[in-house]
Amino acid sequence: MKHWQETRSILDRVLGLGRQGRPCALATVIRIEGSAYRRPGAKLLIEPDGCALGGVSGGCLEEDVRQVGLQVLGSGRARLLHYETGDDETKVWGLGLGCDGRVDILVQPISAEAALGPWTCVREQLEKDSPLAIATVLEDEWSGCVLAVTESGRLAGGLAEPTADAEVEAAATAALRARASRLLAVGPRQVFAEVLLPPPKLLVCGAGDDARPIAAFASAVGFRVLVADHRPAHLTAERFPSAQKLLLLRPDESSSELPIDRETYAVVKTHSLRHDTDWVRRLVRTEVPYVGILGPRARTRKILEGLGVEAGERVFGPVGLDLGADGPEQVAVSILAELLAIRAGREPRHLRTREVALHA
Repeated sequence: MKHWQETRSILDRVLGLGRQGRPCALATVIRIEGSAYRRPGAKLLIEPDGCALGGVSGGCLEEDVRQVGLQVLGSGRARLLHYETGDDETKVWGLGLGCDGRVDILVQPISAEAALGPWTCVREQLEKDSPLAIATVLEDEWSGCVLAVTESGRLAGGLAEPTADAEVEAAATAALRARASRLLAVGPRQVFAEVLLPPPKLLVCGAGDDARPIAAFASAVGFRVLVADHRPAHLTAERFPSAQKLLLLRPDESSSELPIDRETYAVVKTHSLRHDTDWVRRLVRTEVPYVGILGPRARTRKILEGLGVEAGERVFGPVGLDLGADGPEQVAVSILAELLAIRAGREPRHLRTREVALHA
């Protein structure tokens, strides 16, 4: 879910370079096997002066990819890189990383014209609430060309050859329908179809001081954060700079901007029993899959019993994982850890007990 946010930030820089008439190179993870720090879709932007933005690993591959990116800028042709991060020092061009995984990375040039053309359309789409797929040709005369599609059809880009365009568009559309990025054989060429899905929203009900780290941390890991409160003095951009929206309303007030769908997670923490009860009453009647309630177990039980509601699988109170948290920042970490586990369908546990690859 973080790729949407990362792609948006990187494309902001791509468009800025394009307006200056400057090209850049974009490195994208297209396939992983075994252990790998990042998943397909992770990106690293390389600028002509060598500056970089983003990441395709935990820091072990970036310098090598950056150097290749500068070469791609010079040649104008995309390159496909293969890294084997095993213990053998002959692997990964002598890097000897010892991570025991395999990573394929596409490094493609982006001209100023392309930045102001198809990539601008992609960036604009990322402000909307609908998915898209970006198909990139890997190795032939159209290497590095992109074609973007949405659920409504082609968005931008192409190969300037009708038959090839139709084939790549069909592949991108199929990946979008499957909701999964994939490396595909499309006619005589290989194509990476990256699917970008709008990230989930986190609704924080209550804008007290302890809501600030939750909003900041949630935004950093990829959630689109909305904070709702009836107190205007608490609900300010200075207090919540990373929030997508600040909603000035009480739990019983209607608002078309209040997200209450299956892609919204909610944490209730107004520190008022009455307001918390009103928020929980409203949320449990919706499709929201996660309703976290801050406070002791007895307080959560009192709220639910007063509403005549069973705890069920959607209500998490006390909210968060048992990390021994102390203070707002640590409590925020425990809540975000629980949210990420629920979102990924994982049972929280120590990674050292996991026998298969982390991203399997």
